[in-house]
Amino acid sequence: MIHLLADTAKTVAPPVAPMIALLFFGIAFLLVLILRFKLQAFLALLVVSVLVSIGATFVNPEAAGITEIGATITKSMGGALGFIATIIGVGAIFGAMLEHSGGTQALANTLLKRFGQERAPWAMLVTGFIISIPVFLDVALVILAPLLYALARDTKKPLLVFGLPLVAGMIITHAFVPPTPGPVAVAYFLEVSLGHVIMWGVAVGLPTAIICGPWLCSKVATLVDVPIPEHATTVEPMEEAKLPPFSLILALIVLPIVLILCNTIIEQRATAEIAAGLSKAERGAEVARLLSSMAGWKQALHFIGHPVISLMLATLLAIWFLGTRRGATKEQILEISTKALGPAGIIILITGAGGVFKGVLKSTGIDVALTTMFSSVNISLIVLAWVFATLIRIAQGSATIAMLTAAGLMTAFVALADPALSQSQLALITCAIASGATGFSHVNDSGFWMISRYMGMNEKQTLKTWTLVSTAISLVSFSIILIAWQFV
Repeated sequence: MIHLLADTAKTVAPPVAPMIALLFFGIAFLLVLILRFKLQAFLALLVVSVLVSIGATFVNPEAAGITEIGATITKSMGGALGFIATIIGVGAIFGAMLEHSGGTQALANTLLKRFGQERAPWAMLVTGFIISIPVFLDVALVILAPLLYALARDTKKPLLVFGLPLVAGMIITHAFVPPTPGPVAVAYFLEVSLGHVIMWGVAVGLPTAIICGPWLCSKVATLVDVPIPEHATTVEPMEEAKLPPFSLILALIVLPIVLILCNTIIEQRATAEIAAGLSKAERGAEVARLLSSMAGWKQALHFIGHPVISLMLATLLAIWFLGTRRGATKEQILEISTKALGPAGIIILITGAGGVFKGVLKSTGIDVALTTMFSSVNISLIVLAWVFATLIRIAQGSATIAMLTAAGLMTAFVALADPALSQSQLALITCAIASGATGFSHVNDSGFWMISRYMGMNEKQTLKTWTLVSTAISLVSFSIILIAWQFV
């Protein structure tokens, strides 16, 4: 159990009740703007951040003045996007190259051959689990939908037997394993290395996928009778001979993950003996000194293992091996890359706006009021993180926004935790946020409607199947996180 201590020595404690009321108003108004008025999430987060900042100037004398609100917004936006935008942008190009070259199809086809038709649901689970690391979930579903239809026709089995394991694998890695936007943003907000998030994301996500995979999905599939959709595409997939090698695709996906893990291990070993109690600036200077004194090969590996460098390297290799060497012209590669940045730009802006909301919570003193309110409650941080993410997910639907908002709320608790949290504990809190933001998918979730359309289900059937599976993923993953929390 982690106890929270509010630091009242430096500033006057803000009035708790009015500040919490202001926070509730902000979240409620955010939901109204998104759900009722259909305002784009990026703009809605900015509007709410401004209104909360203005409200705080009336109820908290220690809050930043109204003349400082604009500066707070731009500073928070810039701080959030420096790292996150680079990761998401480069990752989007990487995923687009896999999609354009047929790498996604090659991965799925090879796994199907190796697992065999009888174990095709397991092949779909593994395909979803791997491919959703570099490729956005909705894009991957569109690409692989024809393969699902073909499997259902050939085996005479229900489409959901193959479709549900595929999307289950996708949503797990999409939420738990960087470099997808959600876990990258949460890791940045909570100041935890991506290497630790990857390690714990896989450690939690893999058993969750096994437990909630083909066995559960096959049971759920019997709850409804869903034929192959009439709109099922008849477009012929790329010829087998033209597909890139499976080993190349797997190597390109695994490369940045391995490099990031090497970076984390090297840094952790080099800085293991740093004395506790140093300020953030002092610790940063000591870390830099220790890393610069390492052997040259370790410094080189640490350099290429930085998330930005490793992902950029993998993307450049993908452009060469999946584009240039396969006959793509410079103009075609430019068009693919530019097109990929369109949807990525939307996610980047929403993530930046989430950073603004986090910055506003700090500048207004709401973060201190929140921790003051919960300081007398004997509740674990890991439970609090899951509850925050779950409530926001249920209310507004988007897993990414739920993760961003919950991370913003949790930053104050993490900063004031006593004793200080380790990187593994912070990574598990990140996983708890991902777990809460993954479950309880229903009609206000865009993913709900995509799965409904591509699986040929109506709203009731989707609630009985996909909502049940997504909820099981959330509950199972959170149970695993609770067990792991006792040992870190």
